[in-house]
Amino acid sequence: MIYKPCLVTAEACGNHCGKFDLALEMIKTAKLCSADFVKFQKRVPEESVPKEWHNKPHPVPHYAFGKTYLEHRKALEFSLEQHKKLFNYCQEVGIKYSCSTWDITSAREIISLNPEYIKVPSAANIFYPMLDILFNEYKGDIHISLGMITKDEKKELFSYLNRHLDRVVVYWAVTEYPVPFERLFLLEIENLKKVFPRVGYSGHNLGISVDVLTYCLGTEHIERHFTLDRTFPTSDSSASLEPEGLRKLCRDLKAAYKALNYKNIEMTDIEQEQRKKLKVNYV
Repeated sequence: MIYKPCLVTAEACGNHCGKFDLALEMIKTAKLCSADFVKFQKRVPEESVPKEWHNKPHPVPHYAFGKTYLEHRKALEFSLEQHKKLFNYCQEVGIKYSCSTWDITSAREIISLNPEYIKVPSAANIFYPMLDILFNEYKGDIHISLGMITKDEKKELFSYLNRHLDRVVVYWAVTEYPVPFERLFLLEIENLKKVFPRVGYSGHNLGISVDVLTYCLGTEHIERHFTLDRTFPTSDSSASLEPEGLRKLCRDLKAAYKALNYKNIEMTDIEQEQRKKLKVNYV
């Protein structure tokens, strides 16, 4: 296997708590940690939240930003104008912007920004009206997570994506926050590599060793939820990396890239010197 440098996306998700200044700070911090992308989410809650959840409370009150789940989702949303400012600030500090879209209106709004890629979250991976819009009205790459999907749905989705292999990155993902290690099922990455030229990993695991392992299995993009402080009252915090964790992940992936090659020389220069000093000669 020939390895390429792994691209790391810091997924801001709802960890900005709906505070625009906090989102800007997350962008700057992700850049300092050496991430390649910082990714936000765009929803029109009235479109993307199932109607039966509009007037229900958040299932975990500690994480609620509103009295109802619809109000909660609205409180965490940024407008298109705010996303434009996030996009521009990413360019200013030298990190790339991306965004997940959850509904048709949001897809068209983010298409207007023309980021390098647009992400389809697991919750929308079989929402074909939105997929059609993304593939027909947008020219960049589409990254799509494969959580929360049945075998039959996955078969249908793969058939659909087969027409767009040059534009697709599929992400192995298990949609639990956090995911126990025994339910990560990472060998599925090998199966995805047989079908798709580019495969990523959307990690909701604890720590960073698993992410490096997925890179060794062939992932080219790794996305991790990112927060400035895991004590923030968001549902993503427990599966998110704080800045030091993100920095170490980026560092370790760069080290893995340097290490994953074949030895095409007999000995290194330093090894030859060590041989002179240490090699036992029985002749």
